[in-house]
Amino acid sequence: MALKNEGIAWVFGDDINTDLILPGMAFLLPVEEQSKYCFSANRPGWSDKVQPGDIIVAGTNFGLGSARPIGKVFAHLGVAGVIASTFNGLGMRNCVNYGVHVLTCLGATTGISDGDRILVDWQSGSVQNLTKANGISGSALPQPLLEIAEAGGVIPMLQSEGLLEDAE
Repeated sequence: MALKNEGIAWVFGDDINTDLILPGMAFLLPVEEQSKYCFSANRPGWSDKVQPGDIIVAGTNFGLGSARPIGKVFAHLGVAGVIASTFNGLGMRNCVNYGVHVLTCLGATTGISDGDRILVDWQSGSVQNLTKANGISGSALPQPLLEIAEAGGVIPMLQSEGLLEDAE
């Protein structure tokens, strides 16, 4: 991961719950199969269009609902991070734990449109909209969580520190 990412914005609304992100019927599938169903309920075909480095932008209460491995699916698809006006705590930590950056940025969906090219500095919280030549600011993660995301998630971080053996 990088502390700065440039990518295409995929804009979603408020209250995007884990059922919309990863439907229940895909929950027990391998991540390669789960990824095909990501956002299929509200944006069919999204998983075929998203590219590594792209960034999800959402309104309030992103990631509410049950503890589905949304971060694992986002990481598998190459999503660099999620910017939202507010996060559900469980959804936010799920992303971080799988190495997907998050940024809280009030009004994110009013300053960024679907398809805009944006540059995000996850450490400072700045977001530059390169398409519209404007910017917004958000609240970066606390340093310990930023370090987990930067390490690629909690398991890679523990492995790199010699606190967990590599399973491979």
